[in-house]
Amino acid sequence: MLDPAVTALAKGPNFAAFTTLMPGGEPQTHVMWVDCDDDHVLINTEAHRQKALNAARDNRVSVCLIEAGTFYNFVEVRGRVTEVVRGPEARAHIDALSMKYMGQPYGREVQSERVILRITPDRVVTR
Repeated sequence: MLDPAVTALAKGPNFAAFTTLMPGGEPQTHVMWVDCDDDHVLINTEAHRQKALNAARDNRVSVCLIEAGTFYNFVEVRGRVTEVVRGPEARAHIDALSMKYMGQPYGREVQSERVILRITPDRVVTR
């Protein structure tokens, strides 16, 4: 079960800083839409993007969820990508995220394939 502080931020229209490790070991961070299920933080991206390639090679990641409007309320989740969800579920998920953040279905063309990175927390730091 996810920490309630993680769930509260992930279910709201709050952004997250998602960090993966590049092939040389340097960190790469992107500001992302974020979601969760009962046990995982969820990041939706495309299979060809560097963050997805990084997570496939080295599954250790960090997600810092930041409350919109305050920025002093945040949660850091350090963990591992333990599952990659593909296909219709990942496509439907990006539409749901777009509705949450933009109020409309996802309008950008999908260049490769949408994927959901399911992140299992190893450590949660709350503030």
